[in-house]
Amino acid sequence: MTTTLQPALSLGPVYFLWDGPKWRDFYFRIADEAPVEHVTLGETVCSKRQHFAEPHVAEVIERLESAGKQVTLSTLAMVTLERESRQVRDVIRESLHPVEVNDLSALALVKGRSHSIGPLVNVYNAATARLLASRGAENICLPPELPAGSIRQILGAMPGFSFELFAFGRMPLAISARCAHARSKGLTKDNCQFICGEEPDGLPLRTLDRQSFLVLNGVQTMSNSCVVLLDDLAPLVAAGLSRIRLSPQDCDMVKVASLYRAALDGSMCGEEAVSDLMNVYPGVRFSNGFLHQREGAAWVARGRNALAGQT
Repeated sequence: MTTTLQPALSLGPVYFLWDGPKWRDFYFRIADEAPVEHVTLGETVCSKRQHFAEPHVAEVIERLESAGKQVTLSTLAMVTLERESRQVRDVIRESLHPVEVNDLSALALVKGRSHSIGPLVNVYNAATARLLASRGAENICLPPELPAGSIRQILGAMPGFSFELFAFGRMPLAISARCAHARSKGLTKDNCQFICGEEPDGLPLRTLDRQSFLVLNGVQTMSNSCVVLLDDLAPLVAAGLSRIRLSPQDCDMVKVASLYRAALDGSMCGEEAVSDLMNVYPGVRFSNGFLHQREGAAWVARGRNALAGQT
């Protein structure tokens, strides 16, 4: 009888602006209670936010590692200033921890260093994945817009390599040098007053006819819906998926991680886990459309059965 090794759970960086104590306490609880093996942390979206978490980074890393979590440090997704370039160089050169690259400009700096590729880098095919692996990448988190067929082809082309899938959270869709979040409040990026901190789960946007559309998070644009792949993972795990990534939202992420762990371990069916998740993250639409070659905001129920027949 063949036993399938269950994938590890990972937690991506907090994309939103949370104040320092909230950020610290969030990771303390993750360390103490969440069934995740890998944690990526660090400012990814806006360099101006870094000073909120910076005083707490050392104690957060110590707490996570004392709990047996593997820690990776994230780089910025967009570098536009010399100050930001220095920040990325400092993360890569001074840290003893592996680094997650979220912008291709960091690739030259991580040469010879243990590193991962984050979901903000467009890895859409096996050729790209092979190139990044040849340059030293040890793990690649595939972007959330990939359909299941493409994911399976990439996994099949590189058996044994560590691939990760973005499986929970608002999808990071775009990032800009300008800050639409500040502009929506009548402010500029240079004088934003950290207004994005007023929306710890992003600022929802609506179309002119009042339909939910996107979410603003500082310079980042995200999906209004939350990706939930709880009932879609079994065929991808069987194809060789190594890690499942959860992206922190302003909800009980310990409970979210517990539901994903239960679904992956088979102690709870996917449909039941999705139902419970609705109570953990209420008022937010769930989506898995990209995985099923549909529009990203679509929800395809009983995805596991539908995916089983995809190539």
